[in-house]
Amino acid sequence: MVKKFSMLALAGLIALPAMASASAGKTPQDLTSRIDQLSRELDALKAQLAKQNETITEYGDTVDDMSDMLDEKSESWDLAARFKFYGDFRARMDSYHADTLFSAGTPLRMTGINPATGMPTFAGVSQGDQNNDTLFTNRFRLNMRVKATENVEFKGRLAMYKAWGMQTTPKGLGNGYPIFDGSVTRQPSDSALYVDRAFVNWNNIGGMPIWFSIGRRPTTDGPPAQLRMGSDSRMATPIEYMDYPFDGISLGYAYAWGNDMLGTGRIRFCYGRGFEDGLQFDNEANKLNDTDFAGFSWDVFKSGHRFMNIQIFEVFNLFNYPNFQSDLVNFGATRPQDQGGYGPQKNLGNVYHTSAVYMDKFADLNYFLAGGWSHTDPNGNGFFNDFAAMQQGSAGPNTGSEDGYSVYAGIRYDIDSIGLKLGAEYNYGSQYWIAFTPGHDDVYQSKLATRGNAYELYLIYDLPTGETISKYAKTFIRLGWQYYDYNYSGGFDWTMKPYDLDDEQQSLQALGINPVESANQFYLTFEAYF
Repeated sequence: MVKKFSMLALAGLIALPAMASASAGKTPQDLTSRIDQLSRELDALKAQLAKQNETITEYGDTVDDMSDMLDEKSESWDLAARFKFYGDFRARMDSYHADTLFSAGTPLRMTGINPATGMPTFAGVSQGDQNNDTLFTNRFRLNMRVKATENVEFKGRLAMYKAWGMQTTPKGLGNGYPIFDGSVTRQPSDSALYVDRAFVNWNNIGGMPIWFSIGRRPTTDGPPAQLRMGSDSRMATPIEYMDYPFDGISLGYAYAWGNDMLGTGRIRFCYGRGFEDGLQFDNEANKLNDTDFAGFSWDVFKSGHRFMNIQIFEVFNLFNYPNFQSDLVNFGATRPQDQGGYGPQKNLGNVYHTSAVYMDKFADLNYFLAGGWSHTDPNGNGFFNDFAAMQQGSAGPNTGSEDGYSVYAGIRYDIDSIGLKLGAEYNYGSQYWIAFTPGHDDVYQSKLATRGNAYELYLIYDLPTGETISKYAKTFIRLGWQYYDYNYSGGFDWTMKPYDLDDEQQSLQALGINPVESANQFYLTFEAYF
């Protein structure tokens, strides 16, 4: 534009002689007037050109300011883009009905021997069966993922899980225990958000497929739980027999098999702490040792839906019962048992645990097979003690090792055309089977800790909620039925002997225990992932 105005002015100046020649017949006054007019026009062009230059300069400054601002915004956007938030919400209704071993009014707790009959005498009576027609719960979880550097990443999850109308855990939940470190965020409590997971991964160490991870571990809802929970992606490092949130570390190595049938694999060494006893005095009697976990979790191979994992770990210095979240309950637990507490807290010894799972999919049919083995190595306090015999003075702590095992199988058929999935599962546990599942998602009793048979039927229906906005988005309902058929008492309990419900009823009466013999549980969920 500047060049255009300059050329016009120059052309006008060049044209002056010609114009003067063309005006040869005019008077000097006319010629002078014409020259003055052209001069004014030239001044006007100069003024317009100067104004145009100011506008261009001002516009250039604005562009520079906008460019600087965009650079700053771009940097802020880049920082914000490192943070990824996503989560889920679940509303659930459960209906639970349990048949206990002894009917209401059955005498319990042996008080002595009747000299006239030679038969034991009892005090107290059984309260009979257990029922809760409706239990409603809300669960909200918020996930966060952020990269600090190219190879360092933080992952976290906050969780709120509560029963409707309660700011405490409803009676009867949590395997009979109050909330402790291995069940917080995993059984209903209050409406507070708790740290469910929080850990840092350092990947690609030394340019090799090696990683290190430390923090509150992702050790709940392991495979094959994703099938019945509607996730369809692995949700935890161990398999579901180790459903136990804890703090620890892992060191892993990833590899490729070099063929499509086997795909990739990875192996991890894992260590964690299940109980911290804290500061102790040198002359303290009955000192407790910390409870630790250590072992290996090996994804032997993974290719598409085909997956196999083997897990081996040891529990060192296992406690007889955990430290509870409630100070009041912990105070009661240190009191003698005849005063209503749990008795003194102590270590019982070590436990060895091995489990494996294989999963695959054929056409629209998902299936899996899993199994586990547990072995106790007690100290002088004993595992699985026969308290009925100890109460009578006829036996001491059980310092012998006990072996337990479990089998677990399931299928799920997907009808993608209508968004429906139909599933069935079965598991069996032997008398001395131990499943480390305080973080289970079965509300009342962990089905994988059952010493006996457990069955489950369920359906998952994807709701037609319109176009997805988030890649995490899905909304569905789950409707299911679980049936527990116990052969032995106890579940998440390695302190007391699992008594045979058919042959050892007198021992259970002597202890004042009325265990569940069978139970039906129905559940319905509404779940949204976002």
